[in-house]
Parts: sequence; structure tokens; C-alpha cells
Amino acid sequence: MNWLTEHKLPLGDTMETFVNWLIDVASFFFDFISVTLETLIFALVDGLEWMNPFAVVAIVLALVWWLHRSVGMMIFVAAAFLLIMNLGYWQETIQTLVLVITATMISVLVGVPIGIAAAHRPLLYTVLRPILDLMQTIPTFVYLIPTLILFGLGYVPGLISTIIFAIAAPIRLTYLGISKVPNELREAGLAFGCTKAKLLYKVELPAAMPSIMAGVTQCIMLSLSMVVIAALVGADGLGKPVVRALNTVNISQGFEAGVAIVLVAIMLDRICKTPNSKAEG
Repeated sequence: MNWLTEHKLPLGDTMETFVNWLIDVASFFFDFISVTLETLIFALVDGLEWMNPFAVVAIVLALVWWLHRSVGMMIFVAAAFLLIMNLGYWQETIQTLVLVITATMISVLVGVPIGIAAAHRPLLYTVLRPILDLMQTIPTFVYLIPTLILFGLGYVPGLISTIIFAIAAPIRLTYLGISKVPNELREAGLAFGCTKAKLLYKVELPAAMPSIMAGVTQCIMLSLSMVVIAALVGADGLGKPVVRALNTVNISQGFEAGVAIVLVAIMLDRICKTPNSKAEG
């Protein structure tokens, strides 16, 4: 046993050396990403905070009606926003929504094409699968440390860590949806003269859309679950009052902030579900 521990593999030292090498070689690149993402997030947050809260609620209600034509859902969303305002967490809710939506958009824009490519190239998915397993199972605090070193305190390390944690969902479910498209549909598309591009856009993506949308919804939920973790590295939002309540053992503040997070999660989940995904669920 002593011999085994004395000949420890330098895994941690190797990772530390790699991160230090990245800082020395590409610090300008990480600074550029940090400044760009922070500018984008602050612009969105400032824009939404500048608007009247009731105007923001009205826009969301219009979106709910356009997507679902559901009066009951509109009543729930309005009541949830009014409760959040009453609890005094409107600003934190806006910050959380911007963080979650930004992380989800980046994850979907990157993850869906990767999932499509993996469905068409089985070898690629064979390589991706252990990487995706690692991204979803490794404790978030482990990769929060290098992102904090590379990007500094603030929104960006929390955003990058959220993307790492959530991007596996759209990749996996896009791969599943595309790979499960019936061969009869593909053969029918080819019989009508579809090129590979047309076959993808006209046949495979519409058939796989319920699975892809399930990946988007799951990505949103995973991103929202990182709100408290992101607050530990300086990201604003509903995670901050939770961390503050934990440090001060403030049950009231922790419960209220937790209720606000739950309401945001339910609203996003209901809004992003398509009629097909609801029928399947």
C-alpha cells in the first residue's frame, strides 16, 4: 500500500501545468472571451432592468399566448412574476434569466450541430460518449476552479461552467432523435430526390424535433440548477441570496429565494415545451 501511494500518478500536477500553460500562451484569448460575454450579459441585464417590470411580464405573456394559446398558463406565469416581485427578487430573477438563456442558447447552438454530426458518424459519437459522461458526472467544483483562474470572478466563469454541465443534454438528445428517424422516411426523401442537406432539413430535423426540444428543455433545467454554483464565483442572480442565506443561516431568505428559483424553473419548463413534447410526456 505504501509503495502504491509513494508512486502516485501526477494527474493533478499535469492538469495544473496545462492550465498554467494556457494562461501563459492564450491569456489574451480568454480575456477577449470574458470581455465579450460580460458585455453581452450586462447589456441584456441593463436592457431588461431599464424596462418597466410589467412591460417585461406583458412580453412574456404574449410569448406564452403565441406558443401555447393557454389562458391557464398565462395566469400562472403572471401570478409567478407578481409573487417574485412581491418577494423583492425581480432584479435577481432578471439576472438569472439572462444567465440561463445565454447558457442555453450557446449550448444549443454548439450542441445540436455536434449531435447531428454524431448521428451521421457513429465513430464520432463513440469518441464523444466518454467525454459527455465525464462532463455530466464530474463534480462542478472541479472545473469551476480552472474556469475561475482563466476567466476571473463574475458572470463568465459561472456561464462557462454552466455550459460545460448543460451542453451534454442537447448533444445526446439530438443524436438520439436523428439516429431514431425511421429509415422509411429517409428512403422516401431520397426517392423524391433530396440531397443530404435537404434530407436533413426536410426529413430528419422535423422528425427529431420532439427529442431536440426535450434536449433544450433539459438544458434549461440543468443551467438553472447551476445558479447557486455560479453565485459562488461572483455571478449575480437568485443564487446570491441563497448563498448569503446559507452563510448567515437565514431560513426566511433561503426559502424565499428557493421559491423564486422554483417558479422560474417551472415557467421556463412550461414555456419551452412544444405541444408534441407535452403529448409525449
